[in-house]
Amino acid sequence: MKRREFSLTVASAATALSLPLAAPALAQGRQFKEGKDYVKLGKPVATEAPAGKIEVIEFFWYSCPHCNTFEPSLEAWIKSAPKDLHIRRVPVAFNASFVPQQKLYYALEGMGKLPELHAKVFRAVHVERLPLNKDELIFDWIGKQGVDVAKFKEVYNSFTVSNQVRKASQLQDGYQVEGVPSMGVAGRYYTDGTMAGNMQSVLQVVEHLVGVARKG
Repeated sequence: MKRREFSLTVASAATALSLPLAAPALAQGRQFKEGKDYVKLGKPVATEAPAGKIEVIEFFWYSCPHCNTFEPSLEAWIKSAPKDLHIRRVPVAFNASFVPQQKLYYALEGMGKLPELHAKVFRAVHVERLPLNKDELIFDWIGKQGVDVAKFKEVYNSFTVSNQVRKASQLQDGYQVEGVPSMGVAGRYYTDGTMAGNMQSVLQVVEHLVGVARKG
């Protein structure tokens, strides 16, 4: 979903993502073009990847229907990704109303609860129709997941989480994120569903850009 609505509809996203990811040979057979399928940043962005690894970022928003549709395919891709990739998710904020969900993500991460609850947040928002966009709504939902609410609130309101939210906004600006879900590669490249055509193709573009980054 863009600041301006993503041109991709939920239905077309679901159709695209129901297809299997292309085999590497097929992905390599397509020619991806700078300025069409992806952009190269004018100013590189600092990465957090350890030495010898290439950073890949998914920019997302829990309330975005396209992010919800994309999540299972992204998770499957992550599980089979090459070992030299450092993959992480970054929650975006196009305005102040997004911040509670950014804090939700980083609080879950800080408590080691992301593997258990990340997909459940998407389900709560898109299937159960819980907005989870305000502190008290989030705290109520967290308690129902069997999480220590007092501990969660402590992490949620911590300096660490505030700093992570600040860094996420800086990274979003550095990559000039126009919509979600979208992907950043190696602190140098950006692509999204509008440029690539659909989110299946985005992952193929990412694989291509990872190959470019490997070559330096």
